[in-house]
Amino acid sequence: MSGYLSGLIGILGINIIFAYSIYVTAATGQLNLGGAGFQAIGAYSCAVLSEMFGLSIPFLLLLSTIIGATVGFLIAFPILRTRGVYMVLATFAFAEIVAGVILNSDSLGGPTGLVLSDYIETDVIIWSTIGVVVFCFYLMSTRIGLAMRAVHDDEAVADLLGVNRRAVQVGAFAIGGALAGLSGGLYALYFGFVEAQYFNAFLSIFVLLYVLIGGTQTAWGALIGASFFTLVPELLRMGDDWRFFIFGVIIVVMMIWRPEGMVTRQAIDRITLKLFPVVRRHG
Repeated sequence: MSGYLSGLIGILGINIIFAYSIYVTAATGQLNLGGAGFQAIGAYSCAVLSEMFGLSIPFLLLLSTIIGATVGFLIAFPILRTRGVYMVLATFAFAEIVAGVILNSDSLGGPTGLVLSDYIETDVIIWSTIGVVVFCFYLMSTRIGLAMRAVHDDEAVADLLGVNRRAVQVGAFAIGGALAGLSGGLYALYFGFVEAQYFNAFLSIFVLLYVLIGGTQTAWGALIGASFFTLVPELLRMGDDWRFFIFGVIIVVMMIWRPEGMVTRQAIDRITLKLFPVVRRHG
């Protein structure tokens, strides 16, 4: 495998895991524009723990995930007191606070960042990505996933059906923080370097677009959206200087043609019925 292809697969895997961290909260109707902050926490936690304590790579990734989950759980309580656009602004402010703390902290490398001595190969990212995808599909097929969809579709009806809306939303933030922390740890170990400038507002916007363009109705949305936003720009890079214009036009067309996202429940149901017509006759 060439270095370019290996690098592309690594970035794709990290982006897919990152996208699922935002998808989990979006599946409950909460738009999280603080993804870069959560990923930065995972990446810097991994970098600091690696250099200070020399922990093994599996333990580093586990701790990055746990720290991300803890921060997601704690930050959910003040953020969930806001609604709509104010929630989006609150999560965005969280990411900016994280970036500001890192930039002004000498122990975290400040603007120059941190270098890691440990590293991982692409296969670690591949298996981590497969595990996250399987976990998210399983999660959305459980009663918890049904409760998340109920909260997403109509919070009032979910309350009437006995769904603990606040617990579902807090849990979604914790899971989202865990996955973002894992993606950050993988990023740090794969590239061997972290700097605050990478975890900027554009990163938070892009990962939210992964989910919104892909679709929030099914677990396929984050997978398709992250793959689209990672691979299509690389394909267009092989073309001319119009690649940014072409990519922008593609996004606008997708938003007009499929405002609910590239993958919807109805589309999945239609595909399933075509592939397994027996289910329609006997289901």
